[in-house]
Amino acid sequence: MTAKLGLLLVLILLCTACGAQTKHTVSAPATTQKRGFVLKPPVVAPAFALRDQDRRLIGPREMRGHWYVVAFLYTHCPDVCPVIASNLGVALRRLPDLRVLAISVDPKNDTRASVKAFLRDHNLPPRFRYVTGTRAQLAPVWARYHVAAVAGPKPIVSHSAFELLIDPQGRERVLYDAQVQASDVARDVGALG
Repeated sequence: MTAKLGLLLVLILLCTACGAQTKHTVSAPATTQKRGFVLKPPVVAPAFALRDQDRRLIGPREMRGHWYVVAFLYTHCPDVCPVIASNLGVALRRLPDLRVLAISVDPKNDTRASVKAFLRDHNLPPRFRYVTGTRAQLAPVWARYHVAAVAGPKPIVSHSAFELLIDPQGRERVLYDAQVQASDVARDVGALG
């Protein structure tokens, strides 16, 4: 099996498990889509409410009416999380109606202070909301989104690294890999909006 076929198989498995009880099928990327896989049928993103960097209770309900991206990150990540956050920050600056809802995968170390420092260090705008909580609060959210998060040797956390584009009606529309670009999100919002 080629690496590309293997990646597609992994993405298909993720897509069929994302969201509520309904299973998705995946539409291969159109010529205008480089990284995203359109999820069909679109289903409502799982509900939750957690505290963000400003201690506000926030979740998918508060994002309704806007396009937003759900991402799973941690503030002490040495590699992929900063790249995802930076790319989504560029998308936020290009698309005024876009929001980001980042969900912690490191309840022990993602403190309010570390989250604020992460947002500041990566120059992320206020529309980038980063929710945290205890393991007991976060684990059900991870389960609803089918995210694995396993603490490893300090400070590493092995976790699922994908992003979901959610439409203004709260439905999961596109699944991205960890290398999502602002241009991918802009193209998909334009094509699906």
